[in-house]
Amino acid sequence: MSSPSLPRPVAAADRRTVLTSALAAAGLLLIGSGTARAQAPARARSADGVTLRLPAPTGPHRIGTTSLYLVDRSRRDPWDPAIPVREVMATVFYPARTVRDAPLAPHMTPGAAELFPSFAAPFHGLPATGVRWAATMTHAHTGAPARAVRRPVLLYSPGGGDPRSLGTGLAEELASHGYVVVGVDHPGDACVVEFPGTTSYRRSPFRTTVFRDDPRKDPRLARTMIDARIADLRFVLGQLTALAAGFNPDALGRAQPAHLGRALDLRRVGYYGHSAGGTAVAEALYEGHRVAAAVNLEGYLDRAPARPGQEGEPYPVARHGVDRPLLLLGTGDFIGRAQAKRELTRSWSTLLAHPGGRVRRHEICHAAHWVFTDYAALAPQLQAAGLMTAAARRALVGTIAPARSVPMVRHHLRSFFARHLHRPEG
Repeated sequence: MSSPSLPRPVAAADRRTVLTSALAAAGLLLIGSGTARAQAPARARSADGVTLRLPAPTGPHRIGTTSLYLVDRSRRDPWDPAIPVREVMATVFYPARTVRDAPLAPHMTPGAAELFPSFAAPFHGLPATGVRWAATMTHAHTGAPARAVRRPVLLYSPGGGDPRSLGTGLAEELASHGYVVVGVDHPGDACVVEFPGTTSYRRSPFRTTVFRDDPRKDPRLARTMIDARIADLRFVLGQLTALAAGFNPDALGRAQPAHLGRALDLRRVGYYGHSAGGTAVAEALYEGHRVAAAVNLEGYLDRAPARPGQEGEPYPVARHGVDRPLLLLGTGDFIGRAQAKRELTRSWSTLLAHPGGRVRRHEICHAAHWVFTDYAALAPQLQAAGLMTAAARRALVGTIAPARSVPMVRHHLRSFFARHLHRPEG
């Protein structure tokens, strides 16, 4: 049976209806896809809803942040044939020289925060109302000057359908310990991406997900998803090279923080990704010589099977192994589905069977698939506020308390990258 054609692009005027109807499919893709300082402070409630808190980073550095609007003119958009280029949004977190007069950045852009619950609430068991998503703040300061010390660079690819903002807590933690971390959105895949403006080929500042069903049901769709992510990561790394060389890669020429380019040590590059992002970074490690180490946070290492019940073809990284360090970090519950757990284990076992000792595997008990995201801290706050059921919280992040899960995930990534990229300069 032939694969269906790619879904048509979504008009901005339809975005609320589309996000709600596309939610279950994008969520399915995702599944196929301590210290006291690490705990989130108590949530704040006001008349117009609860404000959620992100856990504080534990490192010695104050954090700066900026966004990059990047345009790859050598590629057409893989999801919308009407877009003649590939647009990518990225957020950079970095150790700041000073944060004086630099305001704290919001967790999500205002437009993305408005649309986010329409996407996330039906699938994840989050409340459709009662939360001030736009009020959640990060611990990073917009536009703060960077410390002009060359530091290892980490690129992050989120889970399928997830925005890059849901990896903020982990990115801030790594930046506070001396890394430059770049979170990458994959437009057309992510639930919602807000650009800094419109173009002649994109009449809205928003792009929403094209997924209507689990992409692993359609091998062509799944292949496009992972291939696009790998190409996006390769492109962003090239743009960071230009930034390190003194150029401004932002397509609108927006000013970047002072000394940011001088903070990038592109001889020490690592990738990490969640779910579909984990798949992409593992394969990107195999394909790319510039990547020194990678962490796969519970992403499959096989392609989507041609038919339900069949085994998928292993990705080259699993089939041939890797000659550089790769960490496979999973959860005890995965997504609460035994079949999904078996498929993941099988695809990881193919890679682990190779000799050489470059691959390590760890598992976090009593945790579920999204414990690697900001939901690890946010879901328990929602449950405590009576806005999320215990069952929904368990399905999302497991029963493990954030006081344990957040430091545990942070420790795994910090220790892995410190070991393989060498410790960052102070």
